[in-house]
Amino acid sequence: MIIKFKIKGLDCANCAAELERSIQKIEGISNASISFMTERMEIEFEEAKKEEIMKKMKKVIKKEEPDVEIEEI
Repeated sequence: MIIKFKIKGLDCANCAAELERSIQKIEGISNASISFMTERMEIEFEEAKKEEIMKKMKKVIKKEEPDVEIEEI
């Protein structure tokens, strides 16, 4: 399953790359990509674990970039 998000509050492209690497480490996520320029994030994951993955992803985002907000599109 693939979900796209609008991501707001990233300060730089390096921050986006670091956040992308952290999200890719979450168990169940097969791919994650963040575009700093378009403020978009796309994740691919196992549909059966959606709720668990979303919780972990939000926790990682708040830890790495506390000012970042995501919104599913």
